[in-house]
Amino acid sequence: MKEGQKRWTRDELILTFNLYCRTPFGKLHSRNPEVIELAALIGRSPNAVAFKLVNFASLDPSLKKRGIKGASNHSKLDKQVWDAFNDNWEELAFESEQLRAQLYGGDQSSNDLVQEPGTTEGKEELRLVKARVNQRFFRSMIMAAYDQKCCITGIGLPSLLIAGHIRPWAQAPKLRLNPHNGLALNALHDKAFELGLITITPDYKVKVSSQVPQQMGTTEADTFFNQYEGRPIRLPQRFLPDPELLKYHNDERFLH
Repeated sequence: MKEGQKRWTRDELILTFNLYCRTPFGKLHSRNPEVIELAALIGRSPNAVAFKLVNFASLDPSLKKRGIKGASNHSKLDKQVWDAFNDNWEELAFESEQLRAQLYGGDQSSNDLVQEPGTTEGKEELRLVKARVNQRFFRSMIMAAYDQKCCITGIGLPSLLIAGHIRPWAQAPKLRLNPHNGLALNALHDKAFELGLITITPDYKVKVSSQVPQQMGTTEADTFFNQYEGRPIRLPQRFLPDPELLKYHNDERFLH
């Protein structure tokens, strides 16, 4: 570290990684207003924050698979924060949102994040707040990864998009916040995926169940589903869907 430089703290890096997760790859730069805002709040320069974002990108295996490299000189603490999130997305996502609430302030739901529960009712309230906050973080993370577009159709209207789970929320608590268990889908195809009427193969291609035309007729099936059969999905900029989770969906939930 150069003389006069201030060491990054764990909290600062957690906040920066939170921003990394919520920011499309093309906006990881010092001109991004959110980068500028975070830099001002933690007493860093926008360039310093942007450089840390690129450091995190260098640790991202999804980007490495696409041949994209970030900065090569990430610190030991950068790697520890990356590993902490990837080992326990649920807890670290919530911790990062608590730090954001403390730093940015905000509405009542933000205030709830920084209060310690003192009663059974308070603990239940915190549990509900935690679930709501983490769901919101998961959506932000998936929408950023897929650049606000459905991975099957390319629809780019966020109000029509769902941050869906490959392995259902209720079945896999440890995967609820894991972005490798997420897909950006429009509402129709999200529901079809949930019902097993479509799936995505481990090599990232769409597969349509033979039951689709039986249930809705050939014309509608061709219009809304069959035209995508065998097509590759639009891959996310980061956090590639886990092939093993897709295999589970193919084997256990897809209606062949």
